[in-house]
Amino acid sequence: MAIAMRLSRGGAKKRPYYRIVVADSRSPRDGKYLEQIGTYNPVLPKGDENRVKLNEDRARYWLGVGAQPTDRVARFLDAAGVKERAARNNPKKGEPGAKAKDRAEERASKIAEAEEAAKAAEEAANAPAEEVAAEEAPAEVPVEQAAAEEAPATEEAPATEETPAEEAPAEEAPAEAAGEEQAEG
Repeated sequence: MAIAMRLSRGGAKKRPYYRIVVADSRSPRDGKYLEQIGTYNPVLPKGDENRVKLNEDRARYWLGVGAQPTDRVARFLDAAGVKERAARNNPKKGEPGAKAKDRAEERASKIAEAEEAAKAAEEAANAPAEEVAAEEAPAEVPVEQAAAEEAPATEEAPATEETPAEEAPAEEAPAEAAGEEQAEG
């Protein structure tokens, strides 16, 4: 039979109260126990002397017989000076899980992309028109060819400007005729 020193829960819902008991390790948590050697009331403040009460003589006896304390009871025994407990170190305790790390990486990449887009938009807004035209030209076409392609377009532009000027008097003529009809009528 293996003997365990553990906590047995009592008290009401949301108001826990524990007995520090020595029991057979196969018995249920709140079931039959061999002896009660103390109490633990987690509702009381940490500095309160009634938070943990422990019968140190009986605890030493049961440890001598071979009882194995749970981690929480071992902490109480260490605080009382009955049995030293080796300090544990879990460096991964506060580390986020794999999914949380993935979400953080995705969030960081989205933020970086948004910053790059904002910088590019800002640079485009601040850049002179010539630089914007050079950026919009295809990267494969050299700048000289791009300039040669733009030159014929500028020559055609004056021809298109003349045609609206020729059409303008024709548009004015019907307006004048409409004005004469109104004067007669």
